[in-house]
Amino acid sequence: MPIHPTRSALAQAPHRPASARRRTALALAGALAAASFWPATALAAFPERIITLVVPTAAGGGNDAMARVVAQKMSTLLGQQVIVDNKAGANGAIASEYVARAVPDGHTLLFGYIGTHGMNPALQKLRYDPVKNFEPVGMVCTSPTLMVVNPQVTAKSVPDLVRQSQGAPDQFNYASAGNGTAPHFSAELFKLESGAKMAHVPYRGSAPAMTDTMAGQTQVMFPSLFSAYPYVKSGKLRALAVAGAKRSPLLPQVPTLEEVGIKGVDISQWYALFAPAGTPRPVVDQLNKALLAALADKEVARRIEDHGATVEGSTPDALGQRVRSEVARWRNVVQKAQLTAD
Repeated sequence: MPIHPTRSALAQAPHRPASARRRTALALAGALAAASFWPATALAAFPERIITLVVPTAAGGGNDAMARVVAQKMSTLLGQQVIVDNKAGANGAIASEYVARAVPDGHTLLFGYIGTHGMNPALQKLRYDPVKNFEPVGMVCTSPTLMVVNPQVTAKSVPDLVRQSQGAPDQFNYASAGNGTAPHFSAELFKLESGAKMAHVPYRGSAPAMTDTMAGQTQVMFPSLFSAYPYVKSGKLRALAVAGAKRSPLLPQVPTLEEVGIKGVDISQWYALFAPAGTPRPVVDQLNKALLAALADKEVARRIEDHGATVEGSTPDALGQRVRSEVARWRNVVQKAQLTAD
């Protein structure tokens, strides 16, 4: 049963002048008004709960492995768990759309890459804009594209393969992770610059594409060095060239495409963190600071670089500029090669 104060108790309570009561009421009203005006994100400590890092590829792949290395270290630095959530499909569009619609408070992030924020948006109209719908957080790393073939391919060099393909166009098929992905655009750019004749066979992801290339169902592929290196090392794929500015320390005997006479095919596949548009800049800056600190850790760098990627952090603004330039570059390739999403 509730207990109510007696009349005598009320009578004994100290009497406060009306003016004092008015001042107290006005002060309380002012405090409430200020609290309702000030953004909630400014009042709450960040991060205040688990952070979800959405990866646009299936678990077990190169992107996933990299994301987990970064997430583990950022968990320690931020004092809050960072978990990985794989949302594969539609060449990264499913994951990108999910994060673009998420609450912009820094607790949902995207492990984006050149496909989600450069190539795929250049090829087709998507339900997200790589520039307008995201706040760049920072670069994670880059990995050169590798031109690989099935070991049974008789061409021993890139010029040999180009000549063979021109003489027998039906002899070569190239595999990709799907329309609008890095292996797709890389191969099409190679065809433009070299004159090679190859048919496109798209797959649902990089893993099945490499599996069929290793099995001989397709003959050529342009995966990232990060993804292909273990198979090249084991002899299941043979590397013909690096589609980058310089040779890789992991494969020093493999020349660049420019070294063998194919110019203009310099494709660095990059990976970065993004937050939904509207995420407060102080939160973005805090995430960037944690990301850069994670990348500066020697063990994190070693685990990334062991797979053929190069750690490359950046400011949010530098990443934003990179996204804009990549979209413009690949739209130009789409027009020249007359590519379609079908």
